[in-house]
Amino acid sequence: MPIIQSVERALQILDLFNEQATELKITDISKLMGLSKSTLHSLLKTLQLHGYIDQNPENGKYRLGMKLVERGHFVVGSIDIRQKAKGWLTELSQRTGQTTHLGILDGREGVYIEKIEGKLAAIAYSRIGRRLPVHATAIGKVLIAWLGEAELNALLEGYQYTTYTPSTLASREALMAALAQTREQGYALDSEENEQGVRCVAVPVWNHESRVIAALSLSTLTSRVDDAELANFREQLQQAGLQLSRALGYPA
Repeated sequence: MPIIQSVERALQILDLFNEQATELKITDISKLMGLSKSTLHSLLKTLQLHGYIDQNPENGKYRLGMKLVERGHFVVGSIDIRQKAKGWLTELSQRTGQTTHLGILDGREGVYIEKIEGKLAAIAYSRIGRRLPVHATAIGKVLIAWLGEAELNALLEGYQYTTYTPSTLASREALMAALAQTREQGYALDSEENEQGVRCVAVPVWNHESRVIAALSLSTLTSRVDDAELANFREQLQQAGLQLSRALGYPA
C-alpha cells in the first residue's frame, strides 16, 4: 500500500519531541524535517486543531498536546499484563520503600508501562512511557536476554551503544557477556549504567509459552541501599516475577 506523505510527515513531527526537546520553534522543526515553514504551518495547525500539538502562548513554541496523553492511557490501560502486575509492584514497593516498574520491549527499546513510586525513593527520572536503552538498563537486558539468536542479531544490527555514564556497556561484546550472565543468574543488574548514583535490578516475566514478555524492576540509590539490601530486594523481586509469570500461565 502507498504511504500517505502528509500523514507520515505529521507523525514525524510528533516524533521530534522528547525529554530533551519538549518545545520546538517552527524554525527548529523546519531544519529537522527539511521542510519549508509554509508546509509545516499547515501540518502543525491540523495537529493543533485535533489536540495532538499545542502552542505555548508565552513563546510561540510548539509542544505535544493533551490528546496524546488521553490516547496513551487507552493503550496502556488495554495491556492486560499491566493490570495483573500492579498488585505485585505495589506490594513490593510498599515493603521495600523503593520504586518498582513494569517494562516491555518495543522495537529496539524498552518502555515503562507501569510505575509504583516508593516512599523512600528519590528517583524522579522514571515515568510511564519512558523509553529505555536495552544496553544500559536492567529491564532492557532482561527483555532481550532470552530472544532467539536470529531475533537478537536483527535487533542489534547497527545498534548504537550510546554512553550515558562511565559504567555504560559500550560494545556488542560487553552486552553479549551481560546477557549471558543474565540468563545464567535469572536477573539483570544496572550498576549506574544509565543514571549516575542509581542501581536497578530486573527479572523476567514469562507467559504460558515460556516466553519473556515483560520485566519487573526495582530502582535504588547507591547512597541509600548497600549490596546486602539490594540482594534482599532482588530476591523479593524474583519471587514477584515468578508469581506474576505463574498467573500468566507460566508452567514453572
